[in-house]
Amino acid sequence: MTHSPLPDGLTRDAILSAIKAQGGRLGKREIAKALSIRGDDRIALKRLLKDMEDEGSLTRTAGRDYALPNELPSVTVVQVIDRDVDGELLCQPLKGEGEYPTIRLAPGEGAGGKNERAVGIGDKLLVRLSPEDDGQYEARIIKKLGGSAHKILCVMRKNENGSGRLIPVDRRTKYELIPVKGESAKANDGDLVMCRLSSEKRYGLKTAIIEEVIGDANSPRAGSIIALAEHGVPTGFGAAELEYVKNIAPVGMEGREDLRDIPLITIDPADARDHDDAVWAGPDEDPTNKDGWVVLVAIADVAAYVIGDSPLDQGARARGVSVYLPDRVVPMLPERLSNDLCSLREMEERPCLAVRMVFDRNGNKKSHRFIRGWMRSAAKLAYEEAQAAIDGQGTGKAETLKKDVLEPLWAAYRVLKDARDRRDPLNIDAPERKVRVNEAGEVTGIERRERLEAHMLIEEMMIQANVAAAEALEEKKSPLIYRVHDEPGSEKIDSLADFLPTVNLKWTKAERPTTQRFNKVLDMARGSDHWETVNEVVLRSQSQAVYDVRNIGHFGLNLTKYAHFTSPIRRYADLTVHRGLIRAYKLGPNGQSDSEQVQLERIAEDTTANERRAMAAERDAVDRFIANWLSGRVGGEFEGRITGVTRFGAFVRLHETGADGLCPVSQLGNEYFRHDERAHALVGEGSGNTYRLGMSVKVRLLEATPLTGGLLFEILTPPEAGKKPPHRSHRRDSARREDRSSRSRLRRRKK
Repeated sequence: MTHSPLPDGLTRDAILSAIKAQGGRLGKREIAKALSIRGDDRIALKRLLKDMEDEGSLTRTAGRDYALPNELPSVTVVQVIDRDVDGELLCQPLKGEGEYPTIRLAPGEGAGGKNERAVGIGDKLLVRLSPEDDGQYEARIIKKLGGSAHKILCVMRKNENGSGRLIPVDRRTKYELIPVKGESAKANDGDLVMCRLSSEKRYGLKTAIIEEVIGDANSPRAGSIIALAEHGVPTGFGAAELEYVKNIAPVGMEGREDLRDIPLITIDPADARDHDDAVWAGPDEDPTNKDGWVVLVAIADVAAYVIGDSPLDQGARARGVSVYLPDRVVPMLPERLSNDLCSLREMEERPCLAVRMVFDRNGNKKSHRFIRGWMRSAAKLAYEEAQAAIDGQGTGKAETLKKDVLEPLWAAYRVLKDARDRRDPLNIDAPERKVRVNEAGEVTGIERRERLEAHMLIEEMMIQANVAAAEALEEKKSPLIYRVHDEPGSEKIDSLADFLPTVNLKWTKAERPTTQRFNKVLDMARGSDHWETVNEVVLRSQSQAVYDVRNIGHFGLNLTKYAHFTSPIRRYADLTVHRGLIRAYKLGPNGQSDSEQVQLERIAEDTTANERRAMAAERDAVDRFIANWLSGRVGGEFEGRITGVTRFGAFVRLHETGADGLCPVSQLGNEYFRHDERAHALVGEGSGNTYRLGMSVKVRLLEATPLTGGLLFEILTPPEAGKKPPHRSHRRDSARREDRSSRSRLRRRKK
């Protein structure tokens, strides 16, 4: 189709200049006004804007404005969001929308020092940005934001005269505090206390006010208390929530489809206290779908109890997710819901929101239908019980259910697995470890979670239900919160491509990343000494999944439409999807309100942030429990593997426990080791000998600090032999980024 010529003054350069003059983003109406485009000429403007968006010279913001891609102001506010493969801090604009190049803190920035806390993930900074030759940005800190209002979790340490010092528990914080006069009397020696800075002295130690005394820092459960307080995870429920829950009456069957004759069962971890999903499968009786299967996934009807904008709903939205720590769960919803009214208990009738899915003999979904139902769980099984029955070693109720319930479930799963294998989602093997604690909160062991076929069965059926939810809401043109996972960024792919040749594997940088390409790399590494390392590096190369109202698909699962539907007890995003389905398909009361629909974007952002907060707290609590367990083995020797290298040392993961710790450069011997970013290695300046990512090492535990979760190692294994570098190449052995930083400074001086 041939388009008419563009009107005078309407060019690509004119549009770009207009947007740039207005700070980098502008709506279509404002662009037309700036370029004096009127009447029918607006059609040509709309066409040109679409062409520029398709070719990548413009992007669209969440507010549907047009923006210049990859443009950032020289001074901006950023948040530290991640570490790269080598442990360096990465940032993103705090108010930014769309895709931006990598922002990396310059070498030495934010490292902390005397009387200064080191920068870490989650910190907000005012920075000055300098563009680099490779399209990235280097950031230098102008100011750390929010410090004056920052609350710090500390341990009170008292002297004989009764005066005290406050020792921060955050491993990034490198200064002590002095209690304001009279504050020391609030706490005993060894107590955990929450403090607020009372002064910002330029020199000397800062003073602080004790706002809350939490408890004994040496108690077995201190690891969880510290992690929750440090990350600001809300615990407990407000008075309005508790009063609301107390007055909730159980809902009845009226208006619901009766599913009680279907033997739905729950399959969960053996120690699970809540059961929010149940499954059933059987042959499709439709003669046109020979050898096809019907799968029913029933989810607790949380929307029936958590009414939009009620005190209970407001509290659940603020928490966003449940938090799972070694010794406790911090639930999103009060126990009367999570463990009673919304828990699909064995042989008890419960309201549910279910999806009935029909699959053909090849595992392709033919149809789905959502049901506001009334069910009765036929059995509560642990993964291990269900698996044992299928493997011919069943006992008790699992064996009783084997023929009529479990075998059809497994037969349907194998059909779904065939379709999954054709889809070829990312197949990373990331072993999980569970910290076992007794009733007193003391660690009794650390074990690797076994991944059974029963786990994969439930996972795949939940995935199919989530896909159906996204498709169903799209069919009704209803707004929703997707679970999205972007493909890896170019810098992470470049880093992966640099690493793989060190283990005799290859990635061509020009290749577009696909799950099939990643899986090929993983398959080639399988069975080799580098298997765990390659898995780790491929995992680190991935983007993080988020909640978003804009659908970009789920890269890791290789799905185009995906939403979280299957766990509204512990994820607020799922609850919004339930309400959306109830409204869109007229499934009864308590559907999504107009108010919630217009807030979905904000809810997605908040829930993503709350999820990150929970993950950080869970990780830090595990670190502290493990450090506590290992504190009695200081001086012992362990086998491990180098999982990261930075300018300041090597991170080592122990095989026995999965614990991570640092071996500082100072513990690598008399030789000075430089960080070679491209090789992912620490290289001896004189000898060329190397400690590289993935190298198996024996270490000695020098220090275990339960308060911070920190482990300090000395590597006992000699470095791998290397080639002695000529004197003139020493600078090339240093990090590529440090060289790039030096070139940037030189360019700025020339200007």
